[in-house]
Amino acid sequence: MSDPNFSAAFRQDLDKLFEWRRDVRHFRTDPVPEHILEDLLHTACRAPSVGLSEPWRFVRVESPQRRAGIRNNFARSNALALDGRNGDDAQRYASLKLAGLDEAPHHIAVFCDTNPVQGRGLGRATMPETTTWSAVMAIYTFWLSAAAQGIGLGWVSILDPDDAASVLSVEPDWQFLAYLCVGYPKQHASTPELERQGWEQRNPARRRWIYR
Repeated sequence: MSDPNFSAAFRQDLDKLFEWRRDVRHFRTDPVPEHILEDLLHTACRAPSVGLSEPWRFVRVESPQRRAGIRNNFARSNALALDGRNGDDAQRYASLKLAGLDEAPHHIAVFCDTNPVQGRGLGRATMPETTTWSAVMAIYTFWLSAAAQGIGLGWVSILDPDDAASVLSVEPDWQFLAYLCVGYPKQHASTPELERQGWEQRNPARRRWIYR
């Protein structure tokens, strides 16, 4: 097989994909076709993993009862986060839309099997957390592939992980990493919503090398 030859046009499109990949909070309710969801999963599983361990576990959350459990988890966790803020900071936080749980047609929880048999421990002796990082790479691969097809993804992180794992009845040694809202966005944007709402701005200093 010959080496791939990625054209300048492809590289420009790839850069555009990075620019337009957003953390979506506002979704249309019409579902993504099942074959596209399957394609996204297969693409995500091309992500690199330590020792070829493939520690990611993608869980489709279809049960209304389990979704309600996650929604209650978010409400409790978000209230606790709000309680930790004061004054204008609390008001600004309360105004943010931090989840698309009620609109997104698809809910996907991602876990990591932190000590999988697959891979036979290669590369994990001194840094066992590399399984977690591998699973996060799979999430990002899923995210980029979704964005390339005009599909939005919102990563809900304001959740109690132990409660989420209990609600979803997964294996006890799986580590909860992400709860993803997936669907077609109501609008597309090339800048983060938090930036558009004035919560935070990108820092040019983060785009510089640090030399030692």
